[in-house]
Amino acid sequence: MQMNSDIFNQIESEVRSYCRAFPAVFQKARGAFLYDELGQQYLDFFSGAGTLNYGHNNPAVKQAVIRYLEQDGVVHSLDMWTTAKREFLQAFEDIILKPRGLDYKVQFTGPTGTNAVEAALKLARKAKNRSNVVAFTNGYHGLSGNALATTGNRHFRTEAFINRLNVSFLPFDDYVDGLDSLNYFQRLIEDSSSGLDLPAAVILETIQAEGGINVARKEFLQGLEALCRKHDILIIVDDIQVGNGRTGDFFSFEFAGIRPDLVTVSKAIGGLGLPMAIVLINPKIDVWKPAEHTGTFRGNNLAFVAATAALQFWAKPEFSAEIKRKGELLHSLLEGIKAKYPSLNCKVRGRGLIYGLEIPQPGFAKLVSREAFKQKLIIELAGADDQVIKFLPPLVIEEQALRDGVNIVDQCIAAILSR
Repeated sequence: MQMNSDIFNQIESEVRSYCRAFPAVFQKARGAFLYDELGQQYLDFFSGAGTLNYGHNNPAVKQAVIRYLEQDGVVHSLDMWTTAKREFLQAFEDIILKPRGLDYKVQFTGPTGTNAVEAALKLARKAKNRSNVVAFTNGYHGLSGNALATTGNRHFRTEAFINRLNVSFLPFDDYVDGLDSLNYFQRLIEDSSSGLDLPAAVILETIQAEGGINVARKEFLQGLEALCRKHDILIIVDDIQVGNGRTGDFFSFEFAGIRPDLVTVSKAIGGLGLPMAIVLINPKIDVWKPAEHTGTFRGNNLAFVAATAALQFWAKPEFSAEIKRKGELLHSLLEGIKAKYPSLNCKVRGRGLIYGLEIPQPGFAKLVSREAFKQKLIIELAGADDQVIKFLPPLVIEEQALRDGVNIVDQCIAAILSR
């Protein structure tokens, strides 16, 4: 019997969002595909906003969780030790940290990305005994108090009616034509009358996902690190959406060779889309006192199990190489669309399997997303004015499915232009 869909409109809050863009009642999911309750198949280029890097119900990860539950494994444990936590920590150290020469302590926070950001900001201020933090234009770091203060989008900020002091915004890489953002930052730091209080930390995404797929250059990241080291400022990299292999490397900052002091990780770290968030901490600044930052759901053992299984993908270098190969294909396909429709003045930005196709004409990208959904492709938008079509397929997507999704976008653009 088909359930009454009116219940969503009857009692769910007006705050609901994605269901408005993708109005179907989904029932099943597998790999790169979703299936609604009528059995219709949708190609998923949304991936739970980057949560489902290994696809829906990845068989290896799913079976690990099923086995754990069948054995009456501990599900909730606060921050007590469990075998599931031990196995995750060991796998994370052996597969991710050690091969990259990284030395971090791991803090389990509340289960969402914004929980990790809150903890990272709090710890940075505590470690440096300073209150100011520098964030960047078009950055997105979450919608709770301090995380929201570092988020640039006016739509979210004006709805909060909270005090957002102690955050200074600076231009991101290439935000202003002809402006060297790092020289500007250095001048503000070194001028005692600039009005910029010496920050405890800077927080940034190496690729601003929600902000419009704005990609920081290697030189920008390296220069920022040098500047922060010179002035004793901590670096927080928000790798919540563009980490976990999204760019081809496990961490998005690897290509630049920098070493952040704090890294926030969430979304796809949970393996199956299970809630999990962590902060990676330079041991020198792990100055927390026991229970100084806590939360009821910081011990999601099902997520530990799923994450441990998902990390096995990274035990072989071929996995990273395959993501980068598919990323090059995606880039080439999008450049083809750009060349095909010169009147649209499109721009293509991204790395790995996160790309944006910017279409500056107001409202055009939204029309494409709507038309794509009619053609059974789920793809969302990014940027301050929703002017960027955001390509975020699962990392494990088959090449033909990747081509199919881009082809649907191409057909939707052609259809809109022909009207």
